[in-house]
Amino acid sequence: MTAWKRPAKIAFVGSHGIRKTTAAHAFAHVIQRAGRSVEYGREVVRDNPLGINEGATGEAQLWVLVSQIRQELELAPKAEVLVTDRGVVDNFAYYLRACGMTDRYDVEPLIRAWAGTYDLVVRLKPDIALRADGVRSTSDAFRDEIEAILDHWLPSLLAPDHLLTVMASSVTDSFDWWPVAERLAMIVGEPLLAEGVPGHRRIRAATPDRTRRDAPGEDQLGLGFGADK
Repeated sequence: MTAWKRPAKIAFVGSHGIRKTTAAHAFAHVIQRAGRSVEYGREVVRDNPLGINEGATGEAQLWVLVSQIRQELELAPKAEVLVTDRGVVDNFAYYLRACGMTDRYDVEPLIRAWAGTYDLVVRLKPDIALRADGVRSTSDAFRDEIEAILDHWLPSLLAPDHLLTVMASSVTDSFDWWPVAERLAMIVGEPLLAEGVPGHRRIRAATPDRTRRDAPGEDQLGLGFGADK
């Protein structure tokens, strides 16, 4: 097996309660089935000792941003593909809200530079109800605030051809992440399937819908796949 010449990185981003973790895990499994090594970066905010959700301070969200970057630095060299549950771009939205929409600690240049390290970003958009998990907020108003900040900032932080959009209700067991894996491999310029690994048998493909857009510079995938679980 010939390893990729450099590791690839893909982040699953968005507000809370929109199946990012489910999507990221499913994608990581697709990469494994394609014969490529993968590392998974879990959502760091759940370990935040300074508080989360609506009451989080600017300092708490700064901790999240720094921890996110540290995690990615540690994991990226360990595999051909790093899959992260969140990234700096969506954590930046929570930071801005916590700071009253001001960049209190002047982190925007760092965020812009770090956003360029993602080969691909998949944004999950909320079209499902929030469910209590004992950790994250169930406030629709709070989630809407974060989504509005993402709508404003993502087009300027990420190159259009490196940003995909998937509706949260599409993330079901039948969703096919293979086209996203193919796109990631194409961006990196490396083959997806390793020698000796059977080819992927596509059951249900998600193809970009370029006739509909939720925000400038975003491709949409998987619209209308299945029902909420």
